Amino acid sequence: MHDERFSGLRRRGFLAAGTGAAALALVGCGNGNGNGTGDDPADSGDGKPAKGGRLRAAFAGGGASETLDPHLANLFADAARAKALYDKLADFGADLSAQPRLAASWEPDKTLARWKVTLRQATFHDGRPVTAKDVLYSYRRIADPKQAYRAKASLEPIDLDASRATGERVIEFVLKRPTAEFPNVLAAFGAYVVPENATDFDKKPVGSGPFRFVSFAPGRSAVFRRNDAYWDGAPHLDELELVVVNEESARVNALLGGQIEYAHELAPTTARAHEGKGQIEIVRLRGSAMQAFCMKTDRAPFDDKRVREAFFLIADRQELVDGALSGAGVVGNDLFGKGYEYYADGLPQRAQDLDKARALLKQAGAEKLKVTLDTSAVAAGFTEAAGIFRDQAAKAGVTVDVKVGSKDSYWKDILDNGTLCCYRSGAMPIEAHISQRLLTDSTTNATKWKHKDFDALYQQAQATRDKAGRAAVYERMQRRLYAEGGFLIWGFADWIIGTARAVKGVETKAPANTLDWARFDKVWLA
Repeated sequence: MHDERFSGLRRRGFLAAGTGAAALALVGCGNGNGNGTGDDPADSGDGKPAKGGRLRAAFAGGGASETLDPHLANLFADAARAKALYDKLADFGADLSAQPRLAASWEPDKTLARWKVTLRQATFHDGRPVTAKDVLYSYRRIADPKQAYRAKASLEPIDLDASRATGERVIEFVLKRPTAEFPNVLAAFGAYVVPENATDFDKKPVGSGPFRFVSFAPGRSAVFRRNDAYWDGAPHLDELELVVVNEESARVNALLGGQIEYAHELAPTTARAHEGKGQIEIVRLRGSAMQAFCMKTDRAPFDDKRVREAFFLIADRQELVDGALSGAGVVGNDLFGKGYEYYADGLPQRAQDLDKARALLKQAGAEKLKVTLDTSAVAAGFTEAAGIFRDQAAKAGVTVDVKVGSKDSYWKDILDNGTLCCYRSGAMPIEAHISQRLLTDSTTNATKWKHKDFDALYQQAQATRDKAGRAAVYERMQRRLYAEGGFLIWGFADWIIGTARAVKGVETKAPANTLDWARFDKVWLA
């Protein structure tokens, strides 16, 4: 089932150059497997899903250090690979509510401190059933204090020592405190279920997901084959190949030239140039990508909240949306999750106020402040946003030195280093954003926001049974972030995907990070 013609193309093309430059050279070579031309024998001809073929999807990746360990998934490419191989107990629907996956049901006791989770009947790729012991092993692995797995902070409410299997497919989760939104914990980004005692993820990964492992070359490509025994129905595709192409222009040209059928994350200018022209299809996932500048609150100059407030007031958000996103988005208000449940939409919309910004900087003794802004071409609009903000800051007497970093290592580099950087995020509940990025022990706490009283408010919100009461606590937390947080959230961008015309079944209302985003088991080639 593995096509040697495409193996040659992969070696000569995408895999020969991690920057994606080789993909540019492939344009015009034609489609190597015949699956994207519309005349595939598997085409049902009546719009119904067709079986067969290989879909090749291009994502920006993380270079040679990439892994298939799903608990280390951090980038969108990582998440797409993990989703192909593994399942979570739950995942987020388009409305950011938790939807059952490996969990058939969940039920709390009266205290909200114990939850019974019953697994559906599912099997791993080697034929073993997915059991309660596998779930507990996976969660305990994620919670290992010696590791920095992505979902660790999200799983923190669970007392994993006290939690236990009460049947082969039944788990009693004992929580450290009442948690009303426990299903969000089960759906947390990176909380994948792996087989008990699994350790070899890059050579022989075994999951319960819709595709089985074939091969993996870090920073280059991963190949997967249909899992006919998948509990949610076998994928339509025979094979899926996820290819790393970091240059957006290379992804576009490879799509136009027929070397790939799916290009993740296109620029707004690219979408405008091709939308409705008939050569490729453009899918817009509206307003799903948070766009921000990230200020590290534990170091100068941003350890002074007056400087952070000044930067909030320097930003002309509409200019950033118009210039960096070509208008394909809406302005932000320094809070994550615009339009999501619990979003504090009653706070005044911030506008640029250079006079007040200058006054705050003077109070902080930072009238002639110089700061480095780390950015990269790793994401659409990043370098453009950095340039626009540099010019805005100059009007307030602030010198911003824009430093363009490596696309391969940018996300790792900026997590701990530097003081100011470009940042973005896909969709997740506001509760998950807080748990993964804003608690003292959060493993992706890019702003270094560490306040025990803020942690306590999060725990209070989680323990509040009444929804209105819970919303009031979340609003209190957001008011503090609005006043003195480290995320300067200037916009929410459309998430833009390009596909070959033969690709069908791509969900158009699934923000990035949700269940139906990058869900290739429901896609087919017509």
